[in-house]
Amino acid sequence: MSRIHWDDAPLADMGNKTGIDPAMHLALDEAWLMAAEAGEVGPCLRTWEFSSPVVVLGRSSKVDLETNRAFCQRRGIEIYRRCSGGASIVGGPGCMMYSVILSIADHPRIAKIDGAHDYVMGQVLAATRRQSPRVQLQGICDLTWQNRKFSGNALRLTRRHVLYHGTILYAADLELIGGCLDFAPRQPDYRQGRDHQSFITNAPVDPACLSRDLANQFDAACGPTPETVIRRAEELVSKRYSCEDWRYRH
Repeated sequence: MSRIHWDDAPLADMGNKTGIDPAMHLALDEAWLMAAEAGEVGPCLRTWEFSSPVVVLGRSSKVDLETNRAFCQRRGIEIYRRCSGGASIVGGPGCMMYSVILSIADHPRIAKIDGAHDYVMGQVLAATRRQSPRVQLQGICDLTWQNRKFSGNALRLTRRHVLYHGTILYAADLELIGGCLDFAPRQPDYRQGRDHQSFITNAPVDPACLSRDLANQFDAACGPTPETVIRRAEELVSKRYSCEDWRYRH
């Protein structure tokens, strides 16, 4: 497996790992999935972070149902949309993002959604527990600390690969997250009707250590982003991720 190393060329000319445009970050996930499906590249793992707060909708999320648009507009917080399912999230400083592309040929059980959740979350849970042994997996794919959520995850399944990605809150502005998001349309039982402020938390983990532990769990070696992935991502940004008819499609 090849893991993106943000300081390596040719991504270096687009800035460091936190300076990349949010639309490009999201497009890179889909671009790598498309390139892997086309046989141009192999699987990958990357960890990254938005440089400023952003809301990211799920592929089918309804913007006016899941977000507080008025609050986001007042605070200058942009709203984007990703290519996978799941509910809306808030990314930004203090929220580590991870994205993994896996081959179904290498891991046949991930061809089914339940199998993908089980396999990937097993690796993420193991990596997180190296620093915080009391972290729990609750709901379908949430990680919790003291019964409060700090990691939400989503996936996209193609014929030969799976894109699985998620969030790790470690020093995020929890009040801001609560302001950006409306009440979640789908809730796990363990939430018990709690509002965002009462439901989410920052996990006691160091993101640099967690990034290394994730790489170890997924047997990922560092390497530069292939040019074919970058070019695909740039095209996706111009045709989809930066466009309001994609961002506000629902």
